[in-house]
Amino acid sequence: QVQLVESGGGLVQAGGSLRLSCAASGLFFSNYEVGWFRQAPGKERDLVAGISWNSGRTYYGDSVKGRFTISRDNAKNTGYLQMNSLKPEDTAAYYCAAGGWKTFEHQYNYWGQGTQVTVSS
Repeated sequence: QVQLVESGGGLVQAGGSLRLSCAASGLFFSNYEVGWFRQAPGKERDLVAGISWNSGRTYYGDSVKGRFTISRDNAKNTGYLQMNSLKPEDTAAYYCAAGGWKTFEHQYNYWGQGTQVTVSS
């Protein structure tokens, strides 16, 4: 059974930082693209960042470029999202996802349950 478990969310003041983690089990994690999505109330779920199976390629949404960094540790079956210079508009539920066997096409098959990030002004 595939499981993706996010952690690291919480409440932070504007300008602060958080690091989200995504612990994976039940799949060959090192062969899959990993993505981080977020969804605010009343809005669509958007792709924030993605990283290829071998960390050779990354993607960032325009709103987070220069502030967020995606990474992964395949030996630990874990993905990360370092979020710096947080803004109130970053407030959302954040989800990690995995998919795409050795591709980088942002097509995800597996999803975590989400972790809440709240940024106060």
